[in-house]
Amino acid sequence: MTPPRLRGSMTAASPRAAAPRLLVLLPSLGTTTRLWDGVVARLASGPDAPRILRVDLPGHGASPVAREPFSIADLAASVLALVDEVGGGAFDVAGDSLGGAVALELALAVPERVRSLAMFCSGAAIGTPEGWADRAAQVRASGTASVVAGSARRWFAPGYLDAHPDGPGGHALKTLIDIDDESYALCCEALAGFDRRGSVAAVSAPALVVAGAHDQVTTPALMAELAGGLPDARFVELAHAAHLVPLEDPVETAALLSALLRRAHDASPYDRGMAVRRSVLGDAHVDRATTAITPETADFQDFITRYAWGEVWSRPQLTRQQRSIATLASLVTGGHESELRMHVRAALRNGLTRSEIAEVIHHTALYAGLPAANGALAIMREVFAETEQTEETNG
Repeated sequence: MTPPRLRGSMTAASPRAAAPRLLVLLPSLGTTTRLWDGVVARLASGPDAPRILRVDLPGHGASPVAREPFSIADLAASVLALVDEVGGGAFDVAGDSLGGAVALELALAVPERVRSLAMFCSGAAIGTPEGWADRAAQVRASGTASVVAGSARRWFAPGYLDAHPDGPGGHALKTLIDIDDESYALCCEALAGFDRRGSVAAVSAPALVVAGAHDQVTTPALMAELAGGLPDARFVELAHAAHLVPLEDPVETAALLSALLRRAHDASPYDRGMAVRRSVLGDAHVDRATTAITPETADFQDFITRYAWGEVWSRPQLTRQQRSIATLASLVTGGHESELRMHVRAALRNGLTRSEIAEVIHHTALYAGLPAANGALAIMREVFAETEQTEETNG
């Protein structure tokens, strides 16, 4: 699959912001960047206002139409390419429904770059594959106009459209008619293949999970379950909203996002480092190290958590996989066998394959010497064997 091309719009940061951060906002299926108009109007003022990048889905708003299948991971890659176009680096990301699924995929794919994650009326899996296949077939046969009535029921709380007859809700439904039919159908099929329920515990960024009490798709119960599976999440249910919370209640959405940004960016280097350390090394290892702290080693443990993990490992210039490669090569060269054993496990957690880990050691042999590499390969085999035994025991 080739990632689809996406386009977005930028809102500049406040000129008074010392180091403006980037907030990426992603819409739901069938809506455009205008979903966030009321939210952006409230976030874009004040001395701490971030730069805001709003992105349209394929065939929605400003983004080109799509004609080839794509996955949620492909959409995440396309969003990341847009982020790189506007300066790259670390960013905060929020999305509604399909946009929330893409945001979650980004938090899992590039954890070193996602500083915070907000999911509105979304999930690690949304709906059923059969339901999305039926929706795709309907739109291909009868166009997006055929789903307007159903969308009106799903998107808004009872009475919302009557209370705001000329408001953004009615405009969103009119916009739905103009969305490219095939692109909409391909988005449905991407959602049909999306299921990250087994991966949410790996999210290291602080998260916000918001449900609408009247949402019949991503229900409050499902959203609460999602929040419970995330390591550091706040769950909020809005009593007066349904599936398009950013449109129905931009005031509360902006307030919740502002609180999340403060929590993510005001975190101390120690707290940030501990989150990254647990994500890379695993809770069991960090718990053992923490339990073993003595008065004599406390300052050192604080130092490595703050500096190694909270500063260096948290920098967005390299991915976690790239940092694992650099770390393995350095440890082989230095002959640090105890640390090497720990970081072979970490490399597996960071997504390197066994063959890639072996290749790093093979390559390092050219520069560190054959004896060092031979010893490292022996340690690598022991870690792989221990991993297999653990998997068999747990499986």
